[in-house]
Formats: sequence, C-alpha cells, structure tokens
Amino acid sequence: MIRLEPKGESSRLFSYLSPVLAMVLTVGTGALLFELMGKPAGPALYAYFIQPFTTAYGASELGVKATPLILIGLGLSVGFRANVWNIGAEGQLTLGAIAGGALALAFYEVETPLLLPGMMIAGVLGGMAWAAIPAFLRVKFNANEILVSLMLTYVALLLLSYLVHGPLRDPDGFNFPESRLFHDAATMPTLISGTRLHWGALFALLAAGAIWLMLSRSMLGFQLKILGDAPRAARFAGYREPKLVWFSLLLSGGLAGLAGVVEVSGTVGQLIPTISPGYGFTAIIVAFLGRLHPAGVVLGGLTMALTYIGGETAQIEIGLPAAVTGLFQGVLLFYLLACDVLINYRLRFGRNLAIG
Repeated sequence: MIRLEPKGESSRLFSYLSPVLAMVLTVGTGALLFELMGKPAGPALYAYFIQPFTTAYGASELGVKATPLILIGLGLSVGFRANVWNIGAEGQLTLGAIAGGALALAFYEVETPLLLPGMMIAGVLGGMAWAAIPAFLRVKFNANEILVSLMLTYVALLLLSYLVHGPLRDPDGFNFPESRLFHDAATMPTLISGTRLHWGALFALLAAGAIWLMLSRSMLGFQLKILGDAPRAARFAGYREPKLVWFSLLLSGGLAGLAGVVEVSGTVGQLIPTISPGYGFTAIIVAFLGRLHPAGVVLGGLTMALTYIGGETAQIEIGLPAAVTGLFQGVLLFYLLACDVLINYRLRFGRNLAIG
C-alpha cells in the first residue's frame, strides 16, 4: 500500500532536489519515447542535449533563446512569490514588441543612438500597460488575474496580426504580413562576432542581479514574501496588498515587454505575425524550475532554452518531429509538479518504508 504522509515541516532538501529529479525523469522518459518512435535513444539524446554545445555558434544560440525566458521568468517569479498569478506574459511580450517595433518603424530613416534605448523604454511601457489591465481589475473588482491576463494574450496576438497585415505592413513586401526590416540604429548589437548573441543577454543578467537585491535586501521584497506565505499576517502588519499586486504585475509585464522588444530588435529584426514560439508560457516553467529564485531562474532559462535548441537539432539530425520540443517541456512540467509533492509529503510504502 502506498500513501502520502504529511511532513511536520517543508523539506528544504527536496525543494532543491526536485528540479534535478524532474530533469532526470524527463531524460529517461525521453529515451523511452525516442525508442517508441523508432529512433535509437543514444543518438537522439546526444543530438538533443549534447550536440548544441559542440560548436561556439550552438552554445551562443542557447543564450539567444534563454534571454527572453530569463527576463520573463524573473518577473513572474516575483509575482508568484506574492501569490499574484500573471499567466499572460506572452501577451505582454507581444505588446512590448509592438510598442518598440512601432517606434523603430516611425523613425525608420533616422540614425540616432537614442532610438534603441527609446525602443526598450517603449517596450517596457507597452508590457506594463497590458499588465495594468488585470492589475486594475483584480484590485478594483477582485477579478481573477489568471483568466484576465491569459485572455488578453489572444487579444495582443490578434492586434499584432492586424498591424502586420495593415498599418505596419512593409509597402515593398509584396503583401507579405510583415513590417520593414529594422535599420541598424534599431537593431540590438551582438556580443560575439559571427553569432546572434546580443546585448539582451547582458540585460537579462543585470535584471537577475537587480531582482535578487530587491528580494533579499529590501523591505518590498520582504513584504512580497509575507504576502505570499501568510496573507492574513501581511494584512495584520499593515502591508498594502493592492500596492503589492500592482507592483508585481507591472514588474512582470515590464520585463515581458522588454523581452519582446529585445526579441524583435536582437533576433527577428522586424515585426511578423509570430514573434515568440511561446516564451511567455514556457517562462512559467522556468520560474518554478528555478524555485522562484533569480539565480535559479537563470539556470532554468538555460535549461528550457536547451529544449528549443535541442529540438531543432534533433529535427535536422535524426528527423524527429517539431512537436518533440513541446512534449519535452510538458513532461518536464509534469515531473516537476509531481516531484514537488515530496517537499511537503513523504511516500509511505506499507508500514515501515518511507521516501522523502
């Protein structure tokens, strides 16, 4: 007989080990799935997890993919600590890309070093504006920010589609739904010559450091933690919950908007109907994989970036379907949630044997 037995207190050890255990189980499940698809597990796993690191370009692509995941994951982790559940970061990323991209197109023939910083500011403001809608509705009407932010994602995607099919479409683009290519002043400089790794990676690391300082060294970070762990105690202590809700959603929206403008100016180079392969949703896994800690989010972002790079490599090298990337991410999330049970519970087998 197997049953779950509550622990007296949460296990700090399993809090750190559960992501590692989830990764090991994901790799094992992946090997089994590869065999079921008729692909030898060894070469498939090598192509997925090892081959991207065998070249400098492949390793740099890991940073390219990880940059938006880290930026978004940092913002989400702050909100999740306070039980503010922003699930619409994909929409906020899209609004940030629209705001920054529209500014680049408005000054299409203007060469100025101020354009790129202006685009980044516009992107942050665009993401914050989109996140302000669920913040206002939660604070004013106690609306569920999960549903509001999620539904706004599809509004943002439809708005992007309308703009690239209409007002922002390239007049010389033969009616393809895309904007003009951004000129040099609106393009993120690269860090390493011959690769696509750009300055956005530095911004992600700086944001991680800033978030760590805020959470560990400021009263605001302490208030966010108390609001998440003990909401009644936070109210009794006089912490203003509406202010913390606004801060959490605006911060996560702003970082998602920054990720959007970094993506279009550093990787894509124009506005197109699909800017992100789902970074806003994948960043939710990144936040939990990193235990809502900035350093963990950086590692989680690199790990999830590997699923994108590895999936693309596996498609080319051994003919795996594109859906394998989403499958790996879903399996990892499943195992992560399952392993998190061991933080608060132990598995009891029979009367004597226990795990956790």
